Amino acid sequence: MKLILTCEHGGNVIPEKYTDYFDKHQAILKTHRGFDLGTLDYFKHLKPLADFSSFSKINRLLIELNRSLHHKNLFSEFTKELPLSAKKELIAEHYLPYRNSIENEISKHINENELVVHLSIHSFTPVLNAVERNCDIGLLFDSRIAQEKQLASFLKETILSKTTDFKVRYNYPYLGKMDGFTTYLRKHFPKNYVGIEIEINQKYAEDNNNKMILKNVLFDAISTLKVNNFL
Repeated sequence: MKLILTCEHGGNVIPEKYTDYFDKHQAILKTHRGFDLGTLDYFKHLKPLADFSSFSKINRLLIELNRSLHHKNLFSEFTKELPLSAKKELIAEHYLPYRNSIENEISKHINENELVVHLSIHSFTPVLNAVERNCDIGLLFDSRIAQEKQLASFLKETILSKTTDFKVRYNYPYLGKMDGFTTYLRKHFPKNYVGIEIEINQKYAEDNNNKMILKNVLFDAISTLKVNNFL
């Protein structure tokens, strides 16, 4: 089994040549709309477990690395009116290099008949549209795929065996079969690929004891996954 770890929304960087498009929108770049708060810290904590890892700090409001090229939200309201040439440049400079490097790594292992487990680290705002999200860790997967159900169940049971302080839910606050990088990859690699998005509540994004406990719980659960070679 090979473990691939990724983080698509690790930062809120806007390259200098695109900063003019966000001159009046600096505040929003630092919110949950611009990037997944806390994820880069989780990613770095879990990185020693991975056989291959990759992250991006490009702000998702510039180009959304977790959406397909055809998706209506590939470009945000701030960039959707860019000239076609500028959009192609963003795709060539940021989108394709990130996604292709990961896809190529997965392809290499699958061609060697190895199982690839891909964990994509994300986070979610604790309150959306005045509704509180009742979850600490969400495990997003395609419930029609037996291996993904098995992996999600393994992770949830292992986390809860170590602590009951965190509420773990399946396919919450989003569905794992929605358009995303793992969705694309499981279609592209119908065999020997298992993809799970781990969504972490951003209320733990600040440095506190609970965040450290959560990081260690995730580390231990994934370590157990590797040791047991779960499938």
